[in-house]
Amino acid sequence: MVRLPDGQTFRAGVSPLPARRRPAATLSVLDVTEWYGATSGGIRTYLHEKARYIGARPDLRQVIVVPGAVDQIDDAPGVRMYRLRGPRIPGQPPYRFMLAMRSLMRIAQHERPHVIEIGSPFLVPWIMQRATRHLDIPLLCFHHTNVPQLLGGLGQSTRPWTPHVESGVWRYLRRLDRLFPLTIVTSRVAARDLAAHGIERVVRVPLGVDLDTFTPVRCERRTETRAALGLPDAPLFGYAGRFAREKALDVVLDAWPAIEAQTGARLVLAGAGPMAERLRRHPAADRVIFLPFEQDRGRLADYLACLDVYLSPGPIETFGLAPLEALACGIPVLAPAAGGAGEHVEESGAGRVYVPGCAASLTEEAVALLQADLVGLGLRGRHYAEREHAWDTVFDRLMAVYRSVVTT
Repeated sequence: MVRLPDGQTFRAGVSPLPARRRPAATLSVLDVTEWYGATSGGIRTYLHEKARYIGARPDLRQVIVVPGAVDQIDDAPGVRMYRLRGPRIPGQPPYRFMLAMRSLMRIAQHERPHVIEIGSPFLVPWIMQRATRHLDIPLLCFHHTNVPQLLGGLGQSTRPWTPHVESGVWRYLRRLDRLFPLTIVTSRVAARDLAAHGIERVVRVPLGVDLDTFTPVRCERRTETRAALGLPDAPLFGYAGRFAREKALDVVLDAWPAIEAQTGARLVLAGAGPMAERLRRHPAADRVIFLPFEQDRGRLADYLACLDVYLSPGPIETFGLAPLEALACGIPVLAPAAGGAGEHVEESGAGRVYVPGCAASLTEEAVALLQADLVGLGLRGRHYAEREHAWDTVFDRLMAVYRSVVTT
């Protein structure tokens, strides 16, 4: 943490900002997003892994700007993180609004990155456009979240205003697209979705996985891990992540009594989020083992490796980092035939897909998957993760995208 004189509190809008890290870096990026919190998932992991990659390369520099409870600066080799005080987003813990316009503008003008990557689509892009209009810094959009379906009710609601919400958001995103020379996506399904709605200046850079942490070696201590977590010696289906509406965990619970009756399997849900209490009130909840959110990556990998099948039920995932981490551990995945998780299953051949939102289809595929060669499917998943998703390979590709935009 950057130290201030005794008695002084850092205020990003007015306090002196410390000298830039690695001022001679040949490429510097400023990452800014609202989708970051203590118990958030893929975006947080992506930013931390990028910081690790950049920190090890003296010719690179990174600035990260995210919301927080108070204004704060943290420095590491080649990397600086600003947290800007913002109010919580109602109903969406752990996220906060990014409303500090003056602070964002000061940081962009002080840090002078070569490129700015924007990971949330609302106020932040317009602030950064204003902050950089005289600085000739290109803005890139990183399409982390399927916002139209998220706000439009996942396409499952019969409320008459839902399609109007979704179409209105797409109109907004097409207007927003004018700010960016490129939008980065992480999956083919996301690229197709954007192109179908008129956003075509897109480049695909899949996310990665820590292959040393998420490894089948951890399966060798499956018995010890289950005992430590209080999990039974039975076929285990599991999930790890946010308990949020878009994750469609209610479909899993709707299907669970039939799955358990036919297979004797047990269900484990590890995580936290706004849907936690609703899930615990579900009629099938007494057949579910709930575990807390796990922030430690090693312990998370141990948990994934002790499962027989990983469940990734969210139909609108733009990538699906958690199912990829399960595949890297040698654990087959069951996912809807939609979104990034379904794409992982189809490209790796390491699992099965079901009709999105259909509990009967989920049940059928879960039962069939337990009857398959889970070890062989797990090997396919590990090979897929190694072949396509090493983090250093991912960031080599991403830096090439940055350089192409900067030199255009």
